[in-house]
Amino acid sequence: MHYSKHRVIEMVAGKKVVWLTLDSELKFVKQADEWTGSTIVFEISEQAGSTLVTFTHEGLTPEQECYDTCSGAWGFYVGESLKKLITTGQGQPDL
Repeated sequence: MHYSKHRVIEMVAGKKVVWLTLDSELKFVKQADEWTGSTIVFEISEQAGSTLVTFTHEGLTPEQECYDTCSGAWGFYVGESLKKLITTGQGQPDL
């Protein structure tokens, strides 16, 4: 469906990881490089004795053609697949 290349630009162990999207090719939209230059942020904290991961794709906005599809996909990958990977050792990276 797509390709993206990232570089870790910030990492605070146990707290935060930020990726910069260096290159992207989304095959299902007209402007294939919509993600290029955006940042993907994972913030990790504790809440009521559990780990909370807050995910933000900075630069992914409702004005972009991929917004609805990409938002839904991120919701699945972060909210379901990543959670399964952490809790069971098996995620769903290719769904």
